[in-house]
Amino acid sequence: QVQLVESGGGLVQAGGSLRLSCAGSGRALRFYGMGWFRQAPGKEREFVAAISWNGGSTDYSDSVKGRFTISRDNAKNTMFLQMNSLKPEDTAVYYCTASRTSLGSTSRFTDNYATWGQGTQVTVSS
Repeated sequence: QVQLVESGGGLVQAGGSLRLSCAGSGRALRFYGMGWFRQAPGKEREFVAAISWNGGSTDYSDSVKGRFTISRDNAKNTMFLQMNSLKPEDTAVYYCTASRTSLGSTSRFTDNYATWGQGTQVTVSS
């Protein structure tokens, strides 16, 4: 059973940057698509970005496209989310997740993901 642990969240001013990391243990993640979702208080969990098992395909929500970059290092069993030009509306708990099936592409749907981290808080002040 794989376990995912996010890190890198924190408090940043609008316009600033943060880099989130998601480290996997217990199973190699290199064969699985992965993604980032976020959930703000009182709102549903929403898709942020996804990356295919080999990093060849990526997908972003319209709200973060051009500001966020998802990447992975399969040798280190780790995924990243570089967040630039942060806005107050990016404030949320960010979750990393791994897909249910191997060798998959990207997905925006939570049902396609089986394993979730505990989340890391990102707060952007105005």
